[in-house]
Amino acid sequence: MANGTSPSRGKIFAGVLAPLALGVAAAVAIAWPQPTPPTVADPALVGMASTADCHDMVSIGVGGRGDTPRDQTKMLVDEKGNRLPAAQQGAYRSHWVDPVINAPLKDHEGENGYAAIYVEYPADLSSYEDAVNTGADNTIKVMKAIQASCPDTQFAIVGFSEGADVARRAAMQIGNQTQNPDGTWPNGDPSAVTGVVILSDAGRGVDGGFFPGAEDPSNPDGFDRPYEPGAGTAPGGGVLPGTGGEFGYLDGKVASFCSEGDFACSTPDNIALIELLVNLGRQVNGDAFEREGLSPATGADLAQVVGRVALLALADVSANEDWMRSDETFLDVLIKVSDPDYVPAAPKTTPAAADGSAPIPADRLANLAYLPEKLLKEVIGFVRSNQNTLGVIMSDPYDQTFGYNKETDDHYGHHFDYWDDDIDGKGTSTVDYAAAWLIHLAEQAKQGKPVSTDAEAKAMRMMAAAEAAETSETTETSETAPAPAPTKQTDTSPTQDGAVPAPSAPAPGAPAPSVAPAPAAPSGTPPVVAPAPGTVPAPEGAGAPAPATGETTAGQPTTGEPTTEQPTGTTAPATTTVPTTTPSPQPVS
Repeated sequence: MANGTSPSRGKIFAGVLAPLALGVAAAVAIAWPQPTPPTVADPALVGMASTADCHDMVSIGVGGRGDTPRDQTKMLVDEKGNRLPAAQQGAYRSHWVDPVINAPLKDHEGENGYAAIYVEYPADLSSYEDAVNTGADNTIKVMKAIQASCPDTQFAIVGFSEGADVARRAAMQIGNQTQNPDGTWPNGDPSAVTGVVILSDAGRGVDGGFFPGAEDPSNPDGFDRPYEPGAGTAPGGGVLPGTGGEFGYLDGKVASFCSEGDFACSTPDNIALIELLVNLGRQVNGDAFEREGLSPATGADLAQVVGRVALLALADVSANEDWMRSDETFLDVLIKVSDPDYVPAAPKTTPAAADGSAPIPADRLANLAYLPEKLLKEVIGFVRSNQNTLGVIMSDPYDQTFGYNKETDDHYGHHFDYWDDDIDGKGTSTVDYAAAWLIHLAEQAKQGKPVSTDAEAKAMRMMAAAEAAETSETTETSETAPAPAPTKQTDTSPTQDGAVPAPSAPAPGAPAPSVAPAPAAPSGTPPVVAPAPGTVPAPEGAGAPAPATGETTAGQPTTGEPTTEQPTGTTAPATTTVPTTTPSPQPVS
């Protein structure tokens, strides 16, 4: 590593790249050496080798980069002996996750009341997205396997660093799912998950609180001990904001901890260039960059990612006919299309001329007049969106976050504050608080007590959201196809005050009848309807009238909130009429 000049150049490059492309882009990954190699724990703690060994509560631990079980001979198995991606209790140790998930063991020693296991996943940076998505899938797979054998078992999920991203994504999938018609759950029963601990949450919202969705912002639901660090909540948000979201059924059961200065979860705003590098870093082989610096192989990897993003950006701009007149900058486009989850829109087809060439539309030519103004917007937008970029680079976020002194084995970066901070002036750390919460949850499970009295209300809210989403989709369909009878639409639409009634006999989303009845008023039609002047009777089988001006239903994201539209079919016209000059409704782009 120390011969010739090439390694020196590699070190210089790595020094520039580390705080930006590696340290920041993979800020959720642990970049320090393991303090101690994984070893087999005390045999006295071994209590779960198979899902057939039922417990009142099982904690699922997810470590950070490199902190994952690898010995396939010590993995948990299901009732049929199939190996699961998780280490048996006692067959693995984690320096970072152990203090939380092992805390309840002292009160359950010698009993089958509690177990702690560790999820196996890639835990690397070869492909960050693949690693964390695999971890989330494995977490759910293990939980479902245990539920199949032990339906009364309750669960806690604990993740740190890259494992925190895994824990959050798994919790989002569990909390935001729809129950199957037969009563089963695709991602496991969310009511069985009693707590989720996320240490350094890369998907944390801007200035997000510690306990998302909790009734009391100072503690999770059902746990009266407040978490009130003197410094308050950390400013900024996670370094991967596009991966965050709501927790649905698990609202109030999630603890998202973030230390100020931990760039993984506390990044300032207006750092657009770093956001772009973050997205690029999620798609390159970060492990190879760390080992080799800029080499022919890593350079080709980076060039491939950059080239793909550039092509996606050009395609996105080309698909937006009004882009020259918009305020969106090219940097905004690059950030959008560099997200690994970005899905390009279907390209629009342009009719070819007689000679086979594709003429430039007149409105596109007119857009050239906006070029000077667009260039000015680009400059202003770049400056505004990068006000804090230089300050972040100068502060060396990599060392500030992951700082480690190998000689003294001192992890001084803010990524490790959770074990050392004093949140109450009495020496209690964030990890101590999380451990106390899990002890409480394990005791509740042991006594068979429900953890959250609000669980039933949350389930009702989720059902109402699902029904509202189905109603919205049905309404959109009715605007572009023959509508069913007005009374049927009224039964499945939200009421005036936003409440969602139970669906009546026709199921929401059922296909419209093949023989069109008299068309009902489209969703959003004012209650007073008068025939428009100049209308003529519609021929038999004609479609529904075009939406009223200002219609906004089509293209809206289905957030699950009750819609405030007027009930459909309230005062349909007595005669069947359609405006002769109104074209067929087009989907909102």
